[in-house]
Amino acid sequence: MSNIFQAYLMLGVAIICEIIGSAFMGKSDGFSKLLPTFVTLVFYAVAFFLLANVIKTIPLGIAYAIWSGVGIVLTAIVGYFLFGNRLDLPAVVGMALIILGVLIINVFSKSAGH
Repeated sequence: MSNIFQAYLMLGVAIICEIIGSAFMGKSDGFSKLLPTFVTLVFYAVAFFLLANVIKTIPLGIAYAIWSGVGIVLTAIVGYFLFGNRLDLPAVVGMALIILGVLIINVFSKSAGH
């Protein structure tokens, strides 16, 4: 496996860990429930560890743009399905623009390190 492929794979796992951590944060009741708080901290720690390793290969700005963009969209989707959070039209349009931005970075930017 190439370094760039490994880095993007690691970034994907980091994003998934961040989403799981965020979902459990929603269940932690302001960090007053021990198990969801513990799960939140563990998954965030793993996510940041992986992100720290990703930026050895992918430039920080690109990695963070992908991390935050994909994380925002997927966390909103998880919130919609698991917690009943509403997503109105402006939210959906905004998330579509975020996805478009991440795609543009990955397809067209020479900074993305393909």
